[in-house]
Formats: sequence, C-alpha cells, structure tokens
Amino acid sequence: MLKKVLGLGLLVLVGLFVLVQLAPFGRNHTNPPVVQEPSWDSAETRALAKRACFDCHSNETAWPWYSNIAPVSWLVARDVTEGRSKMNFSDWGPTAQGGQKVARQVQRGAMPPSFYLPMHPTAQLTADERTQLIAGLQKSLP
Repeated sequence: MLKKVLGLGLLVLVGLFVLVQLAPFGRNHTNPPVVQEPSWDSAETRALAKRACFDCHSNETAWPWYSNIAPVSWLVARDVTEGRSKMNFSDWGPTAQGGQKVARQVQRGAMPPSFYLPMHPTAQLTADERTQLIAGLQKSLP
C-alpha cells in the first residue's frame, strides 16, 4: 500500500513538473541591444564588472542552462529584469543613476549577492579585485 501511495505521489510530482514547464514566463532569453556603456576608467574595471555584475545589470546576460527550467527560470528572469531596472551597464546615458551607490553596494559585500555566487563562482571577487572594482566604479560612474 505504501509503495502505491509513494508511486502515485511521485507520478503527481513529475506531472506537475512537466505542466509547469508549459508556463510562458521566464523562458524569453533575448538580450536587448547594447545602447551605451559607461566611460570605463580602464579595461580591468570593465572586465571585473562584466565578471561580477553584467549577468544581472547589463544587456549581455549569459543565460545558464537552468534558466530554461521552471520554476528556477522564473526566479532568474525576475532577478535579471529587476537588476536591469535598477542599473544597466548597457544602457548608460546622461540620466543614469546609481554609479556611486553600486560602488557602496560592492564595498558592503551586498553585490554580487551571496545567493548568486554558488552557481556563478567566477563572480566571486578576491579582496584585491573588490577594492579595484570599487575604485574603478567610483572613477567610471558619475
């Protein structure tokens, strides 16, 4: 009897997983064109920002394999949309805000967020890289 209940429960879970894949949200992984980047103070600052920030804060997101599997795809799409809305290195213009603010976020250790790092170990910055990125952001972003 227990085997039947467990088997039925597993079947229901698999069925729900398959059904949730049909949801249309979170699978549109197009990147808008790059409009304008900040005037970076150095290639090194841009490289560090690209490594640690661009997946959520630019139009150059590298969409990982798991971003195609619901419900994780929903979370990834939401994070990228939210990140781009707060600051987008690919759409930087005279009205762009937040450059100094992001330097403070990096300095406090709030960016990149800790939940992001286990699946994106290349975004992990050493203490020296963090210091270099902060200084570069302060010079590059008005």
